[in-house]
Amino acid sequence: MTGRFRPRLAAWPIDPVVRKLRSLTPLPEAEEAFVRSLSERRERFAPGEELIPEGQPARRPRFVVAGWAACQRVLPDGRRQIFRLILPGDHFGFCDRAAPPSPWSVVALTALETVDAEAALDAVLDERTPALGQAMAAAAAQEQQLLLDHMVRLGQQTAYERVAHFLLELQRRLHVAGLGDNQRFPLPLTQEILADALGLSIVHVNRTLQQLRKERLIELRSGVAILLQPDVLAEVAHYEPGPAVRAPSPARRQLEKTSA
Repeated sequence: MTGRFRPRLAAWPIDPVVRKLRSLTPLPEAEEAFVRSLSERRERFAPGEELIPEGQPARRPRFVVAGWAACQRVLPDGRRQIFRLILPGDHFGFCDRAAPPSPWSVVALTALETVDAEAALDAVLDERTPALGQAMAAAAAQEQQLLLDHMVRLGQQTAYERVAHFLLELQRRLHVAGLGDNQRFPLPLTQEILADALGLSIVHVNRTLQQLRKERLIELRSGVAILLQPDVLAEVAHYEPGPAVRAPSPARRQLEKTSA
């Protein structure tokens, strides 16, 4: 493989969001147009900026249209555990307005761009956009699946398996959002961030990546990851993406129970 991979720019700024929602349930034209109309209310955040400080409630729901963020907990001595990566197309803050303060923080890992999704949450809770409600409920259920996978990854897998599994998961999620293909995807994360997400030391992450490179399973080029043998990686990592998540009706009750 030669040449440098350049992710295709979205025709519309909110395309990653629309793509992810459509992967969960078909969106009628009117509801898709409604989601696209949200792109006018955009905010930008610098790397390291907190979007939701720990101990404070989410100010409002947002869709991420560009950049990466993380849900994390930081211990008093500075050790950090990242337990959810928020990628383009994802959302956060879609919790009940009466929810208690967040026990974690949401922080931008890279330059980040979001759109205000308050109108989308209102439309879902008022049942004015049933398909969007189904998609958001399915997205919430999908997040629960990802969290379970992450628990198993941290609790039972070796460093080698963890890194392979994590890369496969990122490739699949970014492909859905239109930001990668079957092998290549952007990976703008430092080894320190990877270590905090995978419960490993930076030295261990570096050694594992070098091993995967030596075995010609992956390549890393200027912020882009290339899975040279994804089938082999999936076997090594016991990676099973599972069937597409579909939310049961009624979508409103499912959203209120599972969304975060």
